[in-house]
Amino acid sequence: MSDLLTLFKTFQRVVETGSFTAVAAEFNTSQPTISRQIAALEERVGALLFQRTTRALAVTEDGRVLYEQARQTLDSVQQALGSVGRQRLAPTGLLRLACPVVFGRLHVVPRLPAFLARHPGVTIDLVMNDGFTDLVEEGIDLAIRIGAIIDPSLIARRIGLTRRVTVASPAYLAAHGTPAVPADLARHDCIVYARLATGNRWEFSGRDGPVSVTVSGRYRVNNSEGVREGVLAGLGIGVVPVWHFTDEIASGRLSVILADFEPKPLPTQAVYPSRRFLAPKVRAMIDFLAHEFELDPRLSSYGLDQ
Repeated sequence: MSDLLTLFKTFQRVVETGSFTAVAAEFNTSQPTISRQIAALEERVGALLFQRTTRALAVTEDGRVLYEQARQTLDSVQQALGSVGRQRLAPTGLLRLACPVVFGRLHVVPRLPAFLARHPGVTIDLVMNDGFTDLVEEGIDLAIRIGAIIDPSLIARRIGLTRRVTVASPAYLAAHGTPAVPADLARHDCIVYARLATGNRWEFSGRDGPVSVTVSGRYRVNNSEGVREGVLAGLGIGVVPVWHFTDEIASGRLSVILADFEPKPLPTQAVYPSRRFLAPKVRAMIDFLAHEFELDPRLSSYGLDQ
């Protein structure tokens, strides 16, 4: 039975990634080994599961039927194991964790030593990327994302709050003036973060309610590090998380502007593929980060009326 479950697991990941090579790298084995496992499963079920060509790997109709059954079987096994003495299960194994670049550098990586010391059986594979990684295809166990989650196949738990500020370098403000209200931003160079859900429409909260303004500029970037460096270089005005420039704001290298109009806060969320049973290693990381972020006013709703 354990041999069949191994074959099911390999088969499931090949279907989800569309690549023997990718699964071999994920399982730390060779491509021929994965190929032999799939051949063994095909022999066992008496059906062709993939159509193979030199350029593509396509799942057959029998393969699609078996995939659903295999996935349900593996989920049921995990659920059964977790339902008996779940609290006694120590977090173990490889945890593939994804997070945005700057957030990961500043607020995830520095906290990993404490997590690993607490859970010696866990190994971390950290994927830092500002894009929306396909968790299933990339074999990601858990992702930290900032903003709303619209994919219905994902489960999200809020573990913090990202408050934002509007900032610019003193040199930029000296050359171009300081905006007094959000509408003034339309006449300024603004740094547009291409991955922001609202694009170049910036939303603020003022005394009289929400304010929205469409901004533009000569510098657009799809990476949070690029936003950070662009603001520091004086390329324009940016809307950034408060934790992005803590030291630079305190030292005066950057100035906070439009203080009476706070950009709309965004939820910080732990996101994982929909499963009936959450692996102990994933649950442990979620609980750990939620507790850590709650203690940090830069990462929580501390001070805000809820």
